[in-house]
Amino acid sequence: MTSVIGFDIGGANTKIAFMTTKKGQMADLKTRSKYFPVWKDKEKLGRMMLELKCEVSGSSKIDCIGITMTAELSDSYRTKREGVNDILTRVEKMFPTTEVLILNSNAQLISIRQARQEPLRVAAANWVATGWMVSRLVENCIVLDIGSTTTSIIPIAKGVIAAEGKTDLEKLMNGELVYTGSLRTNVAAIVHHIPMGNRMAGVASELFAQSGDVHLILGNIREEDYTVETADGRGRTKEEAMARLARIVCADTEILNEEEITHIARYVHGKQVEQVVKGLSLVYSRGMELWGKKPAVVVTGLGRNFLAQKAALQLGFDEVLNLEELVKHRIANVSTAVGVAQMVASKLEGRIIEWRP
Repeated sequence: MTSVIGFDIGGANTKIAFMTTKKGQMADLKTRSKYFPVWKDKEKLGRMMLELKCEVSGSSKIDCIGITMTAELSDSYRTKREGVNDILTRVEKMFPTTEVLILNSNAQLISIRQARQEPLRVAAANWVATGWMVSRLVENCIVLDIGSTTTSIIPIAKGVIAAEGKTDLEKLMNGELVYTGSLRTNVAAIVHHIPMGNRMAGVASELFAQSGDVHLILGNIREEDYTVETADGRGRTKEEAMARLARIVCADTEILNEEEITHIARYVHGKQVEQVVKGLSLVYSRGMELWGKKPAVVVTGLGRNFLAQKAALQLGFDEVLNLEELVKHRIANVSTAVGVAQMVASKLEGRIIEWRP
């Protein structure tokens, strides 16, 4: 029996997967996701990771820990190099007796020493874990992973990740990374004007409301899905979300009624889908010759149904597959952590770990 942990250490959310395998088959899987804004208190990052590890694995012996990260982009750090090294130091301190492997953008698992030598190759490589996992399930597809903050668009051709970009900057330039997500995106970064009656109202360039408010109002998420802080520090009820959303046009719930605010939410939702469509269109058009025909789109992440699927259908993709239905496990919100755990377990067993039927 092999027991491994996969961590995706994000700037806002840290995800963990505890996986046990036997003879190339997955025997057990436990996952968690915790909202932990690194920019507020990075000194507690290691302790938080240890607590998560205990939650999912208890006192089980861990053969290896796999790490991927995006927290190095947090403005707690001056540079990504500084961020990567600080995170690696905290990992070493918390898990001094366990082998640790770091995922890089070439889909390789390397040592901490190697990761320190090439920090920009391990920075923001979590998309590789999801891409690698899906590539073992669907040979030709485009993965649309929409989390709380960002959208990753990962082309897979003939069972291999075919992404052009390796870094965040490269991926932002070619559409493989779209900075829009299900919870944390400032509404003012999605729209600059809102139709109000027969005219357009400009949007206040303030953090008055975020995408989580839009999707809570529309019923796309539940209160318990709204795991991040709200813009005003108040609660996560539909009424409180409406109050926040009204402020983007410098109004409130006495000036605008529920129908008018819901209209704003629908408009913002549509524009956010368009943001994803733009990136997906770029990735598809650039890789058309890789597939020959339109590939399947595999959706995952919190926004898989109300953003990713809508974008894929809007672009005319006929086959849209939900990752959770492919693997028969509820992993959509933690697919990066599960992917790196599966990679580590496969490396230890010397064969690709298969999902149980």
